[in-house]
Amino acid sequence: MNHTTAEQVPEPTEPLKYLSKEEAAVIEKELLKEYRFGHQQLIEIWGHACALAITKAFPLSAFSKKQPTVLVICGPEQNGSVGLVCARHLRIFEYEPTIFYPKRTQNTMYQDFTTQCEKMDIPFLSYLPTEVQLINDAYNIVIDAILGTESDHGEEQEPFTSILTTLKQVKIPIASVDVPSGWDADKANADGITPEVLISLNAPKKCARGFSGKHFLAGRFLPYDIQKKFDLNLPEFPGTDSLVEL
Repeated sequence: MNHTTAEQVPEPTEPLKYLSKEEAAVIEKELLKEYRFGHQQLIEIWGHACALAITKAFPLSAFSKKQPTVLVICGPEQNGSVGLVCARHLRIFEYEPTIFYPKRTQNTMYQDFTTQCEKMDIPFLSYLPTEVQLINDAYNIVIDAILGTESDHGEEQEPFTSILTTLKQVKIPIASVDVPSGWDADKANADGITPEVLISLNAPKKCARGFSGKHFLAGRFLPYDIQKKFDLNLPEFPGTDSLVEL
């Protein structure tokens, strides 16, 4: 039987782009300057999407401990503020986050995020136990929101060098926000921590090419023109979800 119309052949899918540190900074600057996104708005979007990724990777029913405890370690810059927002949303999702935020800044926006967590009765640790077993016993997972693309690899200072040393020894799963702390954003670092989950923001960074765990892309909001301009070739998000597993 002859067909008058040929079957449509799907167009070849271009590979997902992995961003360099510089490219990620340019995209963020364009979102802020050209598209008039607010900095607080972006952090809220990312933090909420990170919390959703945690619920996908670690549903409450999967925890072995009686209490759904989560340790969120926040750095002093943008990645840390994303961690604060993530913790707040996890609290709403009935997890029990505890925050370790050792180096706070004078940035009023970050202070606002801190206040929001305090008002929701999320506890803050005054120090991180150096005895790793205490962390293993008290929490189900650790969320690493310490050092992101804004940090220079190899220039970590205290208290973060000690924190990374501790995290390399924990036995419970680690989920890293955007870039695993201690990694170079532009290439994988075998000497860094080894998270089980990576949550990339906007688009994955080059270091994620060497990541073999569960990988989520969080934040479904990038304008189409930016996606096209930077050849991001983002995957299709399922339904109305704000994240997708890669």
